[in-house]
Parts: sequence; structure tokens; C-alpha cells
Amino acid sequence: MRDEQMSAALLDWYDAHARVMPWRVSPQDRMGGQRPDPYAVWLSEVMLQQTTVAAVRDYFRRFMARWPDVAALAAADDADVMGEWAGLGYYARARNLLKCARVVADEHDGRFPDTADGLRALPGIGPYTAAAIASIAFNRPETVVDGNVERVMARLHAVQTPLPAAKPELTTLAARLTPQKRPGDYAQAVMDLGATICTPRNPACGICPWREPCRARAEGIAADLPRKSPEAEKPTRRGHIYLARRADGAWLLERRPEKGLLGGMLGWPGSDWSDAPQPAPPLTADWQPLGAEVRHTFTHFHLHLAVHTALVGPGATPERGAFLPSDQFRPSDLPTVMRKAYNLARDSLDD
Repeated sequence: MRDEQMSAALLDWYDAHARVMPWRVSPQDRMGGQRPDPYAVWLSEVMLQQTTVAAVRDYFRRFMARWPDVAALAAADDADVMGEWAGLGYYARARNLLKCARVVADEHDGRFPDTADGLRALPGIGPYTAAAIASIAFNRPETVVDGNVERVMARLHAVQTPLPAAKPELTTLAARLTPQKRPGDYAQAVMDLGATICTPRNPACGICPWREPCRARAEGIAADLPRKSPEAEKPTRRGHIYLARRADGAWLLERRPEKGLLGGMLGWPGSDWSDAPQPAPPLTADWQPLGAEVRHTFTHFHLHLAVHTALVGPGATPERGAFLPSDQFRPSDLPTVMRKAYNLARDSLDD
């Protein structure tokens, strides 16, 4: 089967089986003349980095309801955006989201560039995201390669080289199949194929539109591909975290530095995260060890935090952070690791 025939077969499959997503224009609507909103495509692609569709849906809907276009997002308060992002992880994405929105609003008259090169010049947009936006939003014949596409290509061509070393080869193979006609639908089709048919475990080869030309299926090794190089074991870092509440219900919180992990997010004061962290209470108080740890895993390390709690009087003066009144405190604004600490500590402070 020639490359053009394979692309056409996949598009036929997509026309019948495309996933429904809040940021997506269906193939039928697209053929009827509806065009994707570049802002929605960009927002969804940034949110989907390192995350799943299921995790992103509600965040996307909330962002679109609160900031329906790039000008609205560009004018948003940083703390409001970081609060809405809380729990989605990889917080540098949220900071870059704001930077990018402001550049588009201020320097591009509120319009996203319609080429991959133009998009790559924007903050926080790398090669994959630029290709995805250019393809999906502007129907440019760009090659879009995410983890789903890598898996499909590795199986289709029985590529034995392990990832990540195989990435250039898989990208070249994917480029051969990217059509000039309907490239945006094709990009979404091949990602859908990987997400729903050519899945990591138990691929449904019997109903795959590419089952005939798939070499891995023919050789009986589809479930074994793509191969991956062994990952290095993640180190474990430790730290102390301090949750103080005043008698009036206010909580002691601090905003983390813009650069670094959880940059710009609200959190509980604490020590550094290292092999041997030293206690670092943010104010003088009768700190009580909770006797339980918060455990959380970041991309490159595991984190164990010893939790300390204290009830303090109205005159308590912190060396770091500030007390946030109870009617302004929303646990949902905290990043996941900080929310875990809150969930552990709140019952002890209510006693």
C-alpha cells in the first residue's frame, strides 16, 4: 500500500471514529466550512503536554469560560491563571502560557502566526506544539509526532531501535505519510489511532485501518514495540513543610519564586528539598510534627515532606509568607503536593 493510500485509509477511519473533544472541530464540521479556533488549539496543546486528555478536559472548559480569547487571557492576573492551573502540573507551562498570550496580544494584534516557524518564535512553543497548531488550526502539512504517533510508527515499520534514540527515524517515517490534503485532520487521526486502537498494551490490531501494511502485526511483535531504553532510578529528596492557621481561620501561605519547581504558585512555607534538609519554620510557634509524610513524584525525583502544624494567635508575625483570610483561601488553588499536605494537616488543626 502506497503512502498516499495509507493516509487516505486513515482519514476514512477518522471520519467515522474521531474522538469528540471540547477543543476539536469534527471532520464533518470541518468539511462543512467550520475552522478551528487557533486560541483553543494552542491552549489545548499546551495543556496536553505531559498530561492526558481526561485530565485536561475540565481545565480547558474552565479556562475557555473564564478567558474565551487570547486578549482576555493576556489581561488576566497571573495569580488567577496559576490558581486555575493548580493540579495540572508542570507549572512552567502556565507561566509560558501567559507570556505567549501577551506576546500574541501585544505584538501580533491578537492573532497567532499561521506557520510553524512563526509559532516557534513565541514563548513556550516548541517544535511539536508549533507543528500541531500549524497543522490543526491552519491546515499546514506539518509532521506532528507525539508519543502516540511514535508508537504507531514504531509498530507500522517494526522499528527495533529503542526510544528516545529512535525519535529521528520515527519522525522521518511519519513525515512520509503526512498528506498535503487535510493535514490537520490527518494529524489528529494518527494521534487518535494511537490513543484508541494502537494502544500501549493489547493493541486492537484486528480493527486497525493499517493492519495490512503493519510489519509489527505481521511479525507478531506489536505489543513489544516501541522498545525503550531503561530509565535511570529517580533519587529521593526530603524536606520540611509548615502549615500554620490563626484562630480566625487564616492560613500562612507564600508564593514560590517565579523560577524553579512550582514557580509562581501558592504553597506552604518550608525548607529546601535535599538529601539532608534543615528545619526552617516560618515563624515562632508550637510546631507539632504530624507524624506523616507527604510523598510526591516529580519528573526527575521523588519527594518526601515531613509535615508540621501549628495554631497561632492573632499577633503572630511570620518571617516568610503572609496569612490569607479563610474566605480567600481555596485548596484547589494549591499545586498537588501542597494540597496533599493540606489534606493531611487540616484534621489535626480542627481537633
